[in-house]
Amino acid sequence: MSGIEDTGPAFHTEGVTKVYGAGASRVDALRGVNVDIPCGEIIVLLGASGSGKSTLLNILGGLDRPSAGRVYFFGREITAMNDAELTRYRREHVGFVFQFYNLMPSLTALENVELVTEIADDPMAPREALALVGLDQRAHHFPAQLSGGEQQRVAIARAVAKRPTVLFCDEPTGALDSATGRAVLRVLQDVNEQLGTTVMIITHAAATADMADRVIYFADGDIRKVVRNDSPLSAEQIQW
Repeated sequence: MSGIEDTGPAFHTEGVTKVYGAGASRVDALRGVNVDIPCGEIIVLLGASGSGKSTLLNILGGLDRPSAGRVYFFGREITAMNDAELTRYRREHVGFVFQFYNLMPSLTALENVELVTEIADDPMAPREALALVGLDQRAHHFPAQLSGGEQQRVAIARAVAKRPTVLFCDEPTGALDSATGRAVLRVLQDVNEQLGTTVMIITHAAATADMADRVIYFADGDIRKVVRNDSPLSAEQIQW
């Protein structure tokens, strides 16, 4: 994909469904989701396990395809892309952060970030990405020498080093204590504020909604409501 114009929503979905299995084992993971995701905001997706949050995130991120419906990214239909086009879309525009850090244990923090910058079209310098998450002094440490929060921040640095348009975060604080979780959420706010990246966070922690510009509530494979937050808190102010 070529460059994009930051007009209109980042994502627009029309009747997105996802079905797994058939007959008695059929699971309707998404049931006709219609939503617009604005550009440049922090979006929190809240809902119980199995409500469809991760399924939607995987479809928006080009990791999975819906059973039916359409998804548009700045007006271009990603559900019509072939595999090569989806790979290019993910490489150029999407960053992922997961609950478990998925760092290469035999590589230093700096080398883990370099894995992404070597294949990106217009990457940040790896040390710049580590500085953004406050770990420039830990560049030559291996994952086993870092705390859980530090490892998650390396994972964020790796994801943002290619300057993604959208950063998808699936339970990024799920394995962390409250103080460390707030520090990681602070980094995500910094990424949003300094780079203008649209940040989408899946979480079970309802308090995280207080830092969002917009909260999407999921239940039973569909969106129950979308709430705009006119006064988002800083990560440090969240009551865990």
